[in-house]
Amino acid sequence: MRRQALANLGYDRDFGSARRDTGVLTRHPVPGGGWRGIVLDAGRGEVTVPDGVLVDLGATAKALGADRAAAKIAAATGSGVLVNLGGDISVAGRPPAEGWLVGIADDASFDTTTMSVAARQLVTIRDGGLATSSVLGRTWQRGGTWLHHIIDPRTGEPARTCWRTATVAAATCVDANVASTAAILRGEQAVGWLQRLRLPARLVRHDGSAVLVAGWPAEAHHGNAA
Repeated sequence: MRRQALANLGYDRDFGSARRDTGVLTRHPVPGGGWRGIVLDAGRGEVTVPDGVLVDLGATAKALGADRAAAKIAAATGSGVLVNLGGDISVAGRPPAEGWLVGIADDASFDTTTMSVAARQLVTIRDGGLATSSVLGRTWQRGGTWLHHIIDPRTGEPARTCWRTATVAAATCVDANVASTAAILRGEQAVGWLQRLRLPARLVRHDGSAVLVAGWPAEAHHGNAA
């Protein structure tokens, strides 16, 4: 599982603490696949995880939390709502007349704050979800090698990708988050994949150049991303 891979790469504790440890890694990368041994018993509400497998729900659970919170708040209040959990955004109910205005940043690091990072683009969303995946936000150094938290399941190592960030709009925040993470892993092939799925996306290369997919608005003006 991704969590086992992350643990073997040194991300096995609070991230701030893990980042301070720059020593040589003592465990080898572990490819994914352990999830196949997990057994879900929906009737009993139980999950059985094999020995040696660690589960990291990561941003997927955060995105699901945003979706559920937005839906419940909108139902309880009868008003439009935007929920933002660490950049995983979900909206529900009737939006403002001009839509929800969201700033898109593509060079944010772990130490960046909303006061120190500039939005590269402003877009409006009216329904669904929006999520960004990045290889910049969670980086650390071990044994002289820089690592990040988006793991290639084929190798158990940080993905070698042409994108530094991928932002996707979708029907739900969960869908957006899954697609943005997959886009990082797919590299150049993400462009055609997202186009076929009709998922508006903004993919940013390491040199800062952006590729806009499936109707994502041009950066010269505000546009509707969802």
